[in-house]
Amino acid sequence: MMEVKIVNRDEKDKLRVLLGYWIKHNKEHGDEFREWAERTRSSGEAALHKELIGAVEEIDRVNASLARALESLDGG
Repeated sequence: MMEVKIVNRDEKDKLRVLLGYWIKHNKEHGDEFREWAERTRSSGEAALHKELIGAVEEIDRVNASLARALESLDGG
């Protein structure tokens, strides 16, 4: 795990809020991407479906990194 060094408590609190917001926001985008991926698959747009699923997978990886950062920030 990475260690986070922050100058003051206010910055740490702000980062904790930002990380939570970013995770939630990205999840909302990922859900929307999944919905559109399903629509494209159902309509036979295989190449488009593949790209959208790739975007979903990348968002999932980003969120996993952000969650680990939040855990590290909280002393995990």
